[in-house]
Amino acid sequence: MSDSDRTVRREMKCKLAIIGAGPSGLLLGQLLLRAGIDNVIIEKKSADYVQGRIRAGVLEQGTVDLLREAGAGRRIDDEGIVHRGLELVFGRCRDRIDLQGLTGDGAVTIYGQTEMTRDLMEAREGSGGLSFYEAEDVRLHDVDGERPYVTFMHDSQPYRLSCDYIAGCDGYHGISRHCIPQDVLVEYERVYPFSWLGLLSDTPPVHHELVYVNHERGFALCSQRSASRSRYYLQVPPTDRLEEWPDSRFWAELKRRLPDKLSQRLVTGPALEKSITPLRSYVAEPMQYGKLFLVGDAAHIVPPTGAKGLNLAASDVGTLYRILKKAYQENRFDVVGRYSEIALRRVWKATRFSWFMTSLMHTFPSREEMAFERRMQQAEYDYYVNSSAGQKTIAENYVGLPYDLVD
Repeated sequence: MSDSDRTVRREMKCKLAIIGAGPSGLLLGQLLLRAGIDNVIIEKKSADYVQGRIRAGVLEQGTVDLLREAGAGRRIDDEGIVHRGLELVFGRCRDRIDLQGLTGDGAVTIYGQTEMTRDLMEAREGSGGLSFYEAEDVRLHDVDGERPYVTFMHDSQPYRLSCDYIAGCDGYHGISRHCIPQDVLVEYERVYPFSWLGLLSDTPPVHHELVYVNHERGFALCSQRSASRSRYYLQVPPTDRLEEWPDSRFWAELKRRLPDKLSQRLVTGPALEKSITPLRSYVAEPMQYGKLFLVGDAAHIVPPTGAKGLNLAASDVGTLYRILKKAYQENRFDVVGRYSEIALRRVWKATRFSWFMTSLMHTFPSREEMAFERRMQQAEYDYYVNSSAGQKTIAENYVGLPYDLVD
């Protein structure tokens, strides 16, 4: 069917079309609805699929504050686990980073992305926001023109959504970024020579705070989702497959990498979910082209070592939300063109910290002069954990740097 055939195409209008119903799209949509800025969310997957994705669970205070502002903070206030410190382990050294003491009451909150998505879906339903799940043949048009619009199919019915702006919240594999011409888009990427093997289990956490481990056999991370549900990760070669890692092998390897006191306390159990995630750093510039904004993984990906992926998407949302509020509520449309400039400042800071934590806490088996590199890694670790300035640098970045203001 041609775009000009409007005899059966359903026509709609809104201020912002949001492509993607992950946490960033849902959070942006809900914040804008509460500010009186209408929007429509278009998602190619089913609602059950979106809600079932298991991802990050460490939230900065800025992310928690945005959830509250969106009217989706009740359960995280009741069930979220506040961490005011974390542990780093290198060889036989076990050091605690006092997030609260080093940052003046800074902390992170443990709350699974699955739960955050559920809260935002419920909030949007309660606000009457319009969402299309399982949309097909989604296409963006005239993103650099005066009147952008989106066409898609839903329940075998063609739609045309006219809008002022489009927010691409559809992830790295989505369509939004590809609407920016190749001679405009600049992409930066580093692929790391390892992956993370993650396991979720209904077992009590091995420790009350997160534990990052640099072991000669590879990195390990001990996290949690609740007092009875744990999330663990192991560094594995990028060629490994899930079928090579039965539960028994995972638990045995985790025990080898943990310090003795933690290893003795580890409670094992059947995996509720297991996955392998390759690690890389990726940034696309600019994050805005005409009337199109890139948000979250559509513009950047960071290794999960610094717990920045979801939080960085939330900071994009916070920046775009404040810009659009100024535009529509104060008639300050002059600030709309500053989204990429403001967002990228924080993106590169978070990318640097994620790269730093990844480089500090993982083994790099393919490096030349490996013995020298290992000693340099040890020296780097010793400096940061034995220096008040070094510890503060880690703590400030981990709890999250302040958002840049939109003047």
